[in-house]
Amino acid sequence: MTDTSDRIEVRNVTSPHHITRVDRAKYMAMHAALMAVLPDTAPGMTPAQAQTALLPHLDPILFPGGAKAGWWMKCVQLDLEFQGVIARAPKPPVRLHRVTTG
Repeated sequence: MTDTSDRIEVRNVTSPHHITRVDRAKYMAMHAALMAVLPDTAPGMTPAQAQTALLPHLDPILFPGGAKAGWWMKCVQLDLEFQGVIARAPKPPVRLHRVTTG
């Protein structure tokens, strides 16, 4: 049985009432990598640009050769959008940027 502290609850901006539990270490590693590459201002970068930019920031043990980085980036992206930490630019194509507070 998996220790519940090894998991983290995530939500999805498109399905806000649906909660999923995912691996905490991978989530946190992807969170750090995504936040390191996203700009602070709109329009931001496309998800494809973000994924390419974040690959060098990923732990090679958790993501060997970038394995499953696309799925994890989308998981973290949708959760951070739900939390209001990142946002999409108002017009297509999808472009992501950090939300600044203050």
